Amino acid sequence: MPSTAERPRTRKVPQRPGDRIFAGASTGAGVLILVVLAGVAAFLLVEAWPALVAPAEDIPDGEGLVVYIWPLLFGTLLSAVFALLIAAPLAVAIALFVTYYAPRRVAQVLGYVIDLLAAVPSIVYGLWGFNQLAPLTVEPTGWLAENLGFIPLFEGPPSATGRTMLVAVIVLAVMILPIITAVVREAFRQTPRLHEEASLALGATRWEMIRMAVLPFGRSSIIGASMLGLGRALGETMAVAIVLSVSGGVTFNLIGTGNPGTIAANIALQFPESTGISVNTLIASGLVLFALTLVVNMAARAVIERRKEFSGAN
Repeated sequence: MPSTAERPRTRKVPQRPGDRIFAGASTGAGVLILVVLAGVAAFLLVEAWPALVAPAEDIPDGEGLVVYIWPLLFGTLLSAVFALLIAAPLAVAIALFVTYYAPRRVAQVLGYVIDLLAAVPSIVYGLWGFNQLAPLTVEPTGWLAENLGFIPLFEGPPSATGRTMLVAVIVLAVMILPIITAVVREAFRQTPRLHEEASLALGATRWEMIRMAVLPFGRSSIIGASMLGLGRALGETMAVAIVLSVSGGVTFNLIGTGNPGTIAANIALQFPESTGISVNTLIASGLVLFALTLVVNMAARAVIERRKEFSGAN
C-alpha cells in the first residue's frame, strides 16, 4: 500500500465560465432574498416604532396598540385556519383523484381547471362572495343557528346580509385550493413506481396502496403545501375586505353580525384616510402579520425536516 504522500493527487476539474456565472448568479439570488427580507423587516420596525412607544390614548380607539391589533390578529387566524381546514383535505382528495382514479382526459381537464383558479384575481373572488355566495348562505346559516346554536361557531343570531366570517372562510378556501392541489399532485406523481407495484403485488387494494405508499411519501409535501396555502390566506386583502362586514370584537361565531376583521383587510381599508400615528399603527399591525407569516413558515420547515426521513422529501 503506498503511503499517503505517495498517492497521486486528484486534479481539480476547472470550471467553465458558464458554470462560474451560474454559481455566482444562484448565490447572488439567495443573498438578495435575505437582503430584501431584512430590508422589509427593518422598514416595518422603523415605521412602526412610533406606534410601539406611543401612549394608549394616541392609538386609534384610544385603548392601546395591543387592544387595537388583537381582534385583527384573531380574525386573521380564525379565517385562515378554518379556510385551511376546508381546503387541505379537499386538495388532497382532488390530487388523489386526478393522479390515481380519473381517466386521463378527465384528469387533464380537471387539473387545468384547478390550476386556472389560481389565475383568478382576488377582487373577482371578493365580488363573487359578496354578490353570489353571501345571499345563498342566509337561509342555511339560519338553519345552523336554529339547530346547532349550542356550538359557539353557529351561535347566531345569523346575519341578514350573509356577509359573515363563514363566507370569508369559504372564499379563502377556494382561493388557496389550487395552490395546495398543484403542489400535492406533483408530489404524488413523484411516488416511486416500484413502491406502488410492490404494494399491489402483495395484494393491496388501490386505496391500501395509496395509504401505505403514496401518502407517506407525500406527507412532507402535504404539510409544505398546506403551510403555503395558510400563508396565502393570512395575507389575503381584497377578497376579505369586500366580503366581510366588520364590527370588531373577538368571537368564534362564524354566522353572526359581529365579525372580527383581518390585519390585511384593515390596512387596505384604513390606510388611504390615515395620517400621523394612525399610519404607524397600521404599519405596526403589518409588522405583526409579517412576524406571524415568518413563524408559520419556520414551523412548517421544522415539521418537514423532522419527518423528512420517513417520507419522500429526502
